[in-house]
Amino acid sequence: MGANAASVLNQLLGHGVRSPKSPPPPPPRPSTAKALTRTILGHLDAGRLRQAVSVLFESPEPVARSLYARLFQLCSSARAIVEARRVECHLVALDPTPPAFLLNRAIEAYGKCGCLADARELFDEMPERDGGSWNAMIAAYVRNGRAEKALSLFSKMNASGVSASEVTFAGVLGSCGVIRALGLSMQIHGLMVKHAFCGNVILGSSLVDVYGKCGVMGDSRRMFDEMERPNAVSWNVIVRRYLEMDNEREAIVMFFKMFLTDTRPLKFTFSNALVACSKIRALVEGMQIHGFTIKVCLEDDEVVSSSLIDMYVKCVELESAQKIFDQPCAKNVVSWTSMVSGYALGGRTGKARELFNEMPERNVISWNAMLAGYIRSGQWDEALNFISLMRSSTKDIDHVTLALISNLCTGLSDVFLGKQVHGFVYRRGLFSHLLVSNSLLDMYGKCGNFRYARACFYVMSQWRDKVSWNSLLTSYARHQRSEHAMEMFCEMQWETMPNVFTFGTLLAACANISALDHGKQIHGFMIRNGYKIDIVIRGALIDMYSKCRCIKYALKVFMEAAPRDVVLWNSIILGCCHNRLGKDALELFDVMSTEGVKPDHGTFQGLLRACICEDLVDLGRRIFKSMTNVYSVIPRLEHYEQMIELYSRAGQMCELKKFVKTMPFEPTVSMLKRIHGACQKHGFPNLGEWASKLLAESNISDPCEK
Repeated sequence: MGANAASVLNQLLGHGVRSPKSPPPPPPRPSTAKALTRTILGHLDAGRLRQAVSVLFESPEPVARSLYARLFQLCSSARAIVEARRVECHLVALDPTPPAFLLNRAIEAYGKCGCLADARELFDEMPERDGGSWNAMIAAYVRNGRAEKALSLFSKMNASGVSASEVTFAGVLGSCGVIRALGLSMQIHGLMVKHAFCGNVILGSSLVDVYGKCGVMGDSRRMFDEMERPNAVSWNVIVRRYLEMDNEREAIVMFFKMFLTDTRPLKFTFSNALVACSKIRALVEGMQIHGFTIKVCLEDDEVVSSSLIDMYVKCVELESAQKIFDQPCAKNVVSWTSMVSGYALGGRTGKARELFNEMPERNVISWNAMLAGYIRSGQWDEALNFISLMRSSTKDIDHVTLALISNLCTGLSDVFLGKQVHGFVYRRGLFSHLLVSNSLLDMYGKCGNFRYARACFYVMSQWRDKVSWNSLLTSYARHQRSEHAMEMFCEMQWETMPNVFTFGTLLAACANISALDHGKQIHGFMIRNGYKIDIVIRGALIDMYSKCRCIKYALKVFMEAAPRDVVLWNSIILGCCHNRLGKDALELFDVMSTEGVKPDHGTFQGLLRACICEDLVDLGRRIFKSMTNVYSVIPRLEHYEQMIELYSRAGQMCELKKFVKTMPFEPTVSMLKRIHGACQKHGFPNLGEWASKLLAESNISDPCEK
């Protein structure tokens, strides 16, 4: 509508509009007014709003103001913009001085119908405005997401000396939260204190909300703690704000504190708390919340049941998730997708596909969940077939789909297919999406096509992030281009600060080229800049120092670690072996056993390597036997290879023959070559001829060399 009813009155009424000095129109005849009112009310009681407004609009008689107010309210509820305009036109045509409260109702109706131009025009043309007029217009802006307009009008309202109500304050605080206007929020807070609104629970909740949205959870929590009696909405707000600030643990704590106040949580509060449990895999707390939902009879609620299913899926409790999913009220597109995702990402792609095929309704997230399961499980053919099915069944392809297809190209090492995906991305204008561009960069880098990888990286110069840098650094390190990785690290510091993942990649690159000086510089950089050296980085440091022949520093880094897991022990044991300190490695294993750390396959690789370094055949034999007898660790191919190397080096050919003949599988090519070489060196022809015969047979192949 180019102009509202008030602005077109002259066109509708011509010169018949009375001037303000004209006497008011005579009141309608009682019989006519009553009949008109009865007719309109009859239509309204029957739910016929359009007919009621038509009867009113065609009548030259005014009706009671309470009826106008009711009509505006019904137009607001029904979002009936045409009827709202006709009611306003009738009101201002037959009443030269309509009361402000009715015009306020008209503004509210326009706001709820989304016609802000009509609402603002009526607001500007009002001869007299009261506080309700300002509140209605501000509320219209807030409702329609025009936060800046709402705040601008609030400033004009405050400058005009009009006092704001609690509804106005709540609305403008919500607008401050939308645009993260912390400074303005604090000023409005001051006005609230000035006008003695501090004890209001609605405004208190609004302050908790806006401070949380602006990222100052300390102020948000302080405002919450100052509330004498926070209601269910207040608790929901504080739980939600902690969740959005990635403080899931505190969100869960606040949820449980709510029960100490005898406040019944909203269903959305249950949902938020369950999402927090999902993010940090807090299964025990999630099960307790599940129990609460049963007590308050919310388990059958669609929002709560979907959140419960997602929580159990994220905590890898698929059986529990399935039990909830099997309930009649729990099946919707969200819960279906959660179950498909849980089975798919858990490696049970068959079950996931079965559920996917049964879905009555699918969205792009459902398709992506199934595709992600195939890719994570390395089922490349199934993933390709699924993409073909997706293209023929739906047009819903988003940035996540394209990133997954790029990951598929990475898994297949298929640069040609990756280039096709790249072209599709450009045609759809999605390359500027960070997830998509990072996945393409990672694909080119891992496939070894650094020309295209660097081209993507430089095109992304306006929006790339740490992930982009780390992806290229990792690709260089993976392809033994450690010098390039170090150069990229120097460039990276001009644009963004590295993270822990960056340092792990760089330390591995330094280990590959034995760049001790660079490794020390990276170690020092982390210490100077206050980076947390976690157990993963400690392992990378130990590996780097060990491979750079600086075992003294490796041991120092190891001794500073607390606690030490099996991976860290394996790193230092293998590091000692790399530096020909086999006896030290064996002594470290004794300390490891004393601390109660259970060895794994990697530990025994290090121990057998130590026995090889020190020619400790008997000890090596005992360690190999203890793997199964004592530690219940089944020997792998690499352990058998090490035992063959141990016997071969020591020249114990009879023991070697006995060991080889009792292996649970046929020897590999590399094993046969070592056996043949040992027989030639130590003069053991029978076993040597046997190895030569097997090597000559064409059906023997070495899986390690493929």
